[in-house]
Amino acid sequence: MASFTSPLDTLLPKRSGPRPRVAVIGAGISGVALARALHSAGYPVQVFEKSRGAGGRMATRRTEDGGAFDHGAQYFTARDALFQEQVRRWMDAGLAAEWNGVIGTLEHGRVTRSEREHTRYVGVPGMGAGVKQLAEELALHREVRVERLEREGPAWRLFAESGPVPGVFDVVVAAVPAPQAVPLLAGAPGLAARAGSVRMQPCLAVMARFASSVELEVDAAFVHGSPLSWIAREEGKPGRRTVHPGEERWVLHGSPEASREALEDAPEQVATRWVEAFAAATGRDMRPVEAVAHRWRYALPAPAREESFLFDAASGLGACGDWCGGPRVEGAFLSGVALARHLHSR
Repeated sequence: MASFTSPLDTLLPKRSGPRPRVAVIGAGISGVALARALHSAGYPVQVFEKSRGAGGRMATRRTEDGGAFDHGAQYFTARDALFQEQVRRWMDAGLAAEWNGVIGTLEHGRVTRSEREHTRYVGVPGMGAGVKQLAEELALHREVRVERLEREGPAWRLFAESGPVPGVFDVVVAAVPAPQAVPLLAGAPGLAARAGSVRMQPCLAVMARFASSVELEVDAAFVHGSPLSWIAREEGKPGRRTVHPGEERWVLHGSPEASREALEDAPEQVATRWVEAFAAATGRDMRPVEAVAHRWRYALPAPAREESFLFDAASGLGACGDWCGGPRVEGAFLSGVALARHLHSR
């Protein structure tokens, strides 16, 4: 893994002279792509992430028995040449693989297989494996929740829950969901207003473990006529470890409408309702060994802004993410890339 390289490492030409100090808030794929490109071009970059590691919504939940669930982003596609090259590098390094599982639609017990329109990929052994690899060379500060910024001369100081963060920065980028970016962009009211105009849809995910096979003829399906919008069998993805023979793990994603209605419900209630919806959609009696809910309060932009990124040169504040340019993993990656190019061209 030490020899892993990314096309981001040669994206920006090297330049002599001092470079602005950059803080990236958020270590999802957009923030990590931005930081990796700038770091490789010699910029002093620090990344601040509120959780325990990089990946954002390309997340995998590990369970006590050694199993795992991809409870956030389910797969990604690659249409842009740069992202295609990044995916190829991940595959060469064993960090991603094509997902050739059978995917269809499910409605009231009826399964219809879908024709494959494009290649789908997943991270190996979990969705965020490639993002974590990209972040390995970065100065990544984990479990730091940045709440606000304050001017300190011509630069910015970051303040977390525990107090001020060491160092000051010439450029600060909010690589977080649009509603979370708004307070961080307060020093550029125009940007804050544009971020505030983006509506983000929630998604309540349930991770359900069954002692025996559910016996569906698909590995994943888009669900219609149900509180659920998507279901996926973890064992159907490459590189996933089967802990107990015969057991199956399923991720159940609620629709935006159902997720919004149940957003503040107790996790146990959501888990019960989603498993019942799974049973109704498949026409099978479902009795999970375990079912745990996770709240993605800001899962999908509806819709994304047309700009690939936001940046205000006067303040040095910017933003990137899947709510800029396109609501997919690839869109988030390209948003970070576009902002890196813009900063380097100044």
